[in-house]
Amino acid sequence: MMLRMFTKVNVKRLIMLLAITVVSAAVMTGCSGKPEGERSEVTIGELTQRLKQAVKLEELKQRDKETLKRLYRLGDEEVEDFVLYTDVSNVKADEVAVIQAKDAAQAERVKQYVSKRIDAQTAKFKDYRPEEYGLIQKHVLKREGRFVLFAVSKDADRIEQVFDEALR
Repeated sequence: MMLRMFTKVNVKRLIMLLAITVVSAAVMTGCSGKPEGERSEVTIGELTQRLKQAVKLEELKQRDKETLKRLYRLGDEEVEDFVLYTDVSNVKADEVAVIQAKDAAQAERVKQYVSKRIDAQTAKFKDYRPEEYGLIQKHVLKREGRFVLFAVSKDADRIEQVFDEALR
């Protein structure tokens, strides 16, 4: 009889221990990381490194805030961070921009401003340099969360692939 009672006590303890373990695991899972379905956000610096490894950006010049403002009419009120590469001369249309907006609403606005840049470049190169105009026609413009990608390049497809992979 004593043996049966000992077994019942052990079984109760084992059940209690399992219940505590399950509850603890549920609490720890609920408190860790971001909500389900939300991606961890990559930085512009990380994205730039990935782009440099995937495509040759050495032929382009990295630009500053003043150039971003001049080309896209964007400033600190919309943009949290960015990387912008353009051709050193004005005779080529090559351009790569990854812009991180302050929030999703700003990202949509950034995309609209980039569209205006595409229109300006299209008008500029249409009759002047047909081969560059062709590159512009094959541009990539997309938004993913707070990030906007704009690429005019013979490697635009690869740039888009790197962008997509980084933001998965």
